[in-house]
Amino acid sequence: MSCNKMELPKEVSCIIKLLNERGHEAYAVGGAVRDTILGRSPEDWDVTTSALPDEIKSIFNRTVDTGIEHGTVTVLMKGKGYEVTTYRIDGEYLDSRHPRDVKFTRNLSEDLLRRDFTINAMAYNDRDGLVDEYGGEKDLEDGIIRCVGDPIKRFEEDALRMLRAVRFSAQLGFTIHPDTREAIIKLAPTIKNISCERIRDEILKLIESDNPGHIRELYNLGLTKYILQEFDEMMACEQNSKHHMYNVGEHTIHAMENIESDRVLRLTMLLHDMGKPSTKSQDEDGYDHFYNHQIVGAEMANKTLRSLKLDNDTRKKVVNLVRFHDERPVLKEKKVRKCIVETGLEAFPNIFAVKRADTLAQSMYKREEKLKYIDDFEAMYNDIVSKGQCLRIADMKISGKDLIEMGVRQGPDIGDILQELFEDVLNNPSHNEEQYLKEQAAKLLLKRKQHES
Repeated sequence: MSCNKMELPKEVSCIIKLLNERGHEAYAVGGAVRDTILGRSPEDWDVTTSALPDEIKSIFNRTVDTGIEHGTVTVLMKGKGYEVTTYRIDGEYLDSRHPRDVKFTRNLSEDLLRRDFTINAMAYNDRDGLVDEYGGEKDLEDGIIRCVGDPIKRFEEDALRMLRAVRFSAQLGFTIHPDTREAIIKLAPTIKNISCERIRDEILKLIESDNPGHIRELYNLGLTKYILQEFDEMMACEQNSKHHMYNVGEHTIHAMENIESDRVLRLTMLLHDMGKPSTKSQDEDGYDHFYNHQIVGAEMANKTLRSLKLDNDTRKKVVNLVRFHDERPVLKEKKVRKCIVETGLEAFPNIFAVKRADTLAQSMYKREEKLKYIDDFEAMYNDIVSKGQCLRIADMKISGKDLIEMGVRQGPDIGDILQELFEDVLNNPSHNEEQYLKEQAAKLLLKRKQHES
């Protein structure tokens, strides 16, 4: 893995060259260097330099003061921005997140020392090669997440780094160094000082990684107690049932690992059984039951996603999938059509992926039978859709405008009549014909008039 020569993007090399020509040191730094050593393609490139912000701005034609108070200037080249930041020493941290002030320095070592993890504290340019004063390359080889210097100090400076440690371990498949782990356990309560938006972003990156099961690390390190307490309750909730072989939390982890890396789907599996601890009951034989856990869970998921300030579209999709993840209609077309309508078309076909992931995280009891049911359910759904059967009021061959032309004047009456016609069409797809629906609408309208008189 040793890196003697690194291929930098032309724009990054150009930025470093121009700074060097003006007598300043400059290096690519941080995540891009880490990812390049790992053979990954970095999304963003950052440059660190001995040049002061005003000196940076004097060298380049197009710049933006994106974080000038912290020494960061964005240099624009060919329509893309590259953050160029002056070497700095951070002042005292008062809120577990931001330094009260920063002091610029001309010393690269001092700048690298303030960074979070050794694997992110490496710098590179073509002249000097890799600058790795804190063992980052060795930690990459060993698959280790380790703080630069004293981990207690690093996490006291910025509590978000505790979540970042777990997130990097998930994204890279690395383990967290024992000293770093101990520091996280000790300082876990300080994560409360971090904004919900920052916490949300780290959780999303973790669960969307190739190792979503690393959320178990958040629990083991004591972080979920402060950012996702419901997960702690799930980890403490046993499931004495022939359908299960894990507690609710472990079942949740396995379900997340059984589904593709999609934000809505991974969030759904994380939250799908969060209603179980509060709905748990036990029968006379000692078996556990969780009646209506999906209804309670949907309400809890909605509250959790709101507290994390998830966007409304994602929140609504996840809550709906949680609410209906356990629905098992009788596999007859009429029943399936009604289930599709009740669940909402927007939940399909994702609901089938959710059901499979849920089933594969259960015990082997009737597993093949359960999976076959899901396959048959999906096949019937696909058949209904391929036939073009009406599944929404908007798809009926009659509209509110048609009813107005027929003499219906009250808005509620229009809605009620359309709903009655829709129920008819759901039961009998062949009834979705304009002439038939108008005839039925006329009968319903006449009936209403007679009732009113």
